[in-house]
Amino acid sequence: MVHKFKQLGYNIVLDADSNGVHVFDDCAFDMLDHITAPMTEEMPAELPEKLSAYPEEDVRETYNELYSLYKDGSLYAEDDYQRYSETMVKSPVKSMCLNVAHDCNLRCEYCFAQTGDFGGERCIMSPETGRKAIDFLIEKSANRENIELDFFGGEPLMAWDTVVETVNYARSIEKQHNKNFRFTITTNGVLLDDEKIDYINREMVNVVLSLDGRRETTDRIRKTLNGKSAYDVIVPKFQKLVAERGDKDFYVRATFTKYNLDFTEDVLHLRDLGFEQLSAEPVVTDENEPYALTEADLPRIFEEYDRLCEVMANRTEKKFNFFHFMVDLDQGPCAIKRLRGCGCGNDYVAVDPHGDIYPCHQFVGIDKWKMGNLTDGTFNDEIKTYFAKTHLYSKGGCADCWAKFYCSGGCNANSFIYEGDCRKPHKLSCELQRKRLECALALAVDKAVKQNDQEN
Repeated sequence: MVHKFKQLGYNIVLDADSNGVHVFDDCAFDMLDHITAPMTEEMPAELPEKLSAYPEEDVRETYNELYSLYKDGSLYAEDDYQRYSETMVKSPVKSMCLNVAHDCNLRCEYCFAQTGDFGGERCIMSPETGRKAIDFLIEKSANRENIELDFFGGEPLMAWDTVVETVNYARSIEKQHNKNFRFTITTNGVLLDDEKIDYINREMVNVVLSLDGRRETTDRIRKTLNGKSAYDVIVPKFQKLVAERGDKDFYVRATFTKYNLDFTEDVLHLRDLGFEQLSAEPVVTDENEPYALTEADLPRIFEEYDRLCEVMANRTEKKFNFFHFMVDLDQGPCAIKRLRGCGCGNDYVAVDPHGDIYPCHQFVGIDKWKMGNLTDGTFNDEIKTYFAKTHLYSKGGCADCWAKFYCSGGCNANSFIYEGDCRKPHKLSCELQRKRLECALALAVDKAVKQNDQEN
């Protein structure tokens, strides 16, 4: 399966099944419209006429070059991964989203957690439940050594005592169980202070900092309980945390909506505040909400992704990474990750303040997907099996998509919530993913070309 597109002045060709990425001249790029697999060693007689804009000698030479790529398995390759889908099995649990707070001190309009309470009561997880979560992970992780736990909410800093006691408990017993806990936290920053910043920078291997960009963008949709701006409160705290973090991972996560389709300005604003690791996630919500993104917005969003791609390729100062534009052309994920990128419900689970277990944080509160409870020791193995078998070959249409091995089927929760079926891809998310991937591939190509030019 071949996908071709133009970006940053390059004719880029992705051979989806071999993961081969090529930069072609115009003749080769146009020739792909007139050939397909299986290719024959002898050039089709009609090609020179179909490509009459090019000298026949160039057409013949180009065909021979493409045929060599075909023989090498990097053009029109066959799908060699589907056979692995038949062996997809349940995995030990390796990561958890621990919802320590079903409450929040902001009232963001777009919040998928319904402003923090996930459609239920506002509550805080007890330290005892946090300790039970650690015991659960140790038991269910089998022989895995590295275990990941993300403190989430709502706003997890509202449950700070539980965060600290959970970390302390894990550290006190991890060695005897041959485990290595890696903690992360996602926060809006309102409650950050010097003590919390020091602790987070010491104990958390990654931090996700929620901020939507420019003051006007943030203030319009990320409001405090009394409707006032939190921008001036949050920004200095994030800057201090990042300045003292050293080389540990973090990223600032924005959400863009219909209100800021010029989200490149928000990304650049965040960079100018001193943040180099950035993300701007498209809001996913009911299309009837005034801030919702719909298919009618796609041309404008694609235009903005193109603009951001150009900015990143041409920016010589204040460089930054944009999460959705990062792709490695040299090393890709293993076969399992290519088929099932999301470990939702299989090697990843979420736990709410009452100890109820769900496939991921976006399924929390949906009774159909409750997998069990930490207190009563239940855990639904049938749901785990279902998600182990949910992969790009069991999702409708994914196997025929050129982006399949980068997307790996997309978000199961979005599929269920907005399409009614975990195995039916969310159409809008697919469109956005494909566009972002084109930009990511173009930036990777641009970097490789410029590096090669410098070396030569």
